[in-house]
Amino acid sequence: MEKIIQKLKEKGCKITPQRRAVIQSLLNFSKFPTALEVFNDIKATNPDVGLDTIYRNLNLLVEIGIVNSINLPGKDVKVFELSIDGHHHHLVCLSCGQADCLDYCPIDEQRLQTAAGSEFQITGHSLEIYGYCHKCKSAPK
Repeated sequence: MEKIIQKLKEKGCKITPQRRAVIQSLLNFSKFPTALEVFNDIKATNPDVGLDTIYRNLNLLVEIGIVNSINLPGKDVKVFELSIDGHHHHLVCLSCGQADCLDYCPIDEQRLQTAAGSEFQITGHSLEIYGYCHKCKSAPK
């Protein structure tokens, strides 16, 4: 928690009780929660918190690189994870929605910038690779 708080301070962000609660909630989950799951987790101990507050804080944390947002196709849902160990990408199952970390970045930023040209300055990227997990791949159809 303190490492994340330090990152927030370095980015000039206030450390509000709601922001702490969102971070703590993300730390509590073993897999990637939705915003609604974070909301329900926090609401159990902070009944005055609103879902809009959760979304605002999650979006800010994504914007400054402390949280990753993972799109689950076909479900119109995002899940979130703390990005404590740095930049990485995800393997997402199209059947069950399971998302697993790809522990390195296969993107060469210099080549990507060259491909984008001088008229566009790349400041970051995210990548989700879609397919089927071992369980869904081998399940009878």
